[in-house]
Amino acid sequence: CFFVLGTVSCTLFLAVNGLYSASDDVIELTPTNFNKEVIQSESLWLVEFYAPWCGHCQRLTPEWKKAATALKGVVKVGAVDADKHQSLGGQYGVRGFPTIKIFGANKNKAEDYQGGRTSDAIVEAALSALRSLVKERLSGRSGGYSSGKQSRESGGGDKKDVIELTDDSFDKNVINSDDVWMVEFYAPWCGHCKNLEPEWAAAATEVKEQTKGKVKLAAVDATVNQMLASRYGIRGFPTIKIFQKGEDPIDYDGGRTRSDIIARALDLFSDNAPPPELLEITSEDVLKSTCDAHQLCIISVLPHILDTGASGRNSYLDVMLKMAEKYKKKMWGWLWTEAGAQSDLESSLGIGGFGYPAMAAVNARKMKFALLKGSFSEQGINEFLR
Repeated sequence: CFFVLGTVSCTLFLAVNGLYSASDDVIELTPTNFNKEVIQSESLWLVEFYAPWCGHCQRLTPEWKKAATALKGVVKVGAVDADKHQSLGGQYGVRGFPTIKIFGANKNKAEDYQGGRTSDAIVEAALSALRSLVKERLSGRSGGYSSGKQSRESGGGDKKDVIELTDDSFDKNVINSDDVWMVEFYAPWCGHCKNLEPEWAAAATEVKEQTKGKVKLAAVDATVNQMLASRYGIRGFPTIKIFQKGEDPIDYDGGRTRSDIIARALDLFSDNAPPPELLEITSEDVLKSTCDAHQLCIISVLPHILDTGASGRNSYLDVMLKMAEKYKKKMWGWLWTEAGAQSDLESSLGIGGFGYPAMAAVNARKMKFALLKGSFSEQGINEFLR
């Protein structure tokens, strides 16, 4: 077997059901146990979001296990198969693998770990985060999170990121906004609304951070702002509606927990997010890192610019950009190179010599690829990718 660069190598992939087992000191986390184990815990947690097919994740596995054993009883070390549990990965904005997050005093604000991938570096970062957590407790700034309820009093339920809207301010803020708005219509006396309030507030903070303000959570007191309640036919409380530019509002009928709300908000964000970056293969690193980090990478080999001119080249790139936009929710990698610039790649894909442009979809996990047989057009590529 061979990798896409034509270098002969065989990789023994670990079981598809995950990289960790019950015999490891790494705690396996799923949507079922994540809230109880991590969010409601007083412990500091390091959590790796991985995919079993990802080469970087496979290389990290022995180091992650070693760090977990060294930190046993001091810091909790967990792992999420984010390929299997995409909702959990989506909730924390995981866009590539592996992604490591540190859950410290405020479990609703996880920090990204940017350090080295060795057990020494991981342990050092864990102890540094632990030192910060203990100092915060010593100064009285933070008491940790002993239960889900406590977060309501200690910042998880802070309404600072929920935007209050009125009959007067609604249109200028929401209608024609380029952002996505999730709006809760409530009544102050409504028990269900009171139960939703801390979940809505905590979700608002997380969503603001993860979407950089592109998805906004708002609230309207429908007993005071009766014009809005009448316009949108509000009959019960709470009613949540989703507003997107140029579209009629739709009802949100999902769950009422912060994780449900965050997951839907991130879905809306990815629907409205820019397409993935289209990268030129300027080195083996660009190719390897893109194909390692994504389940599928789409590679185009375009004719030499002297054969097409700049306008011809740009028309091919435009087709690729349109397809990247269409399939952006798949989170694939998108690459291109010029004919002859990456001859090893071309020969390993069997592209050279039969004409350009050419396209291959490469699955590094399975060491397999498929070639576009149809036309290099939106219709031809669409049929190929489907």
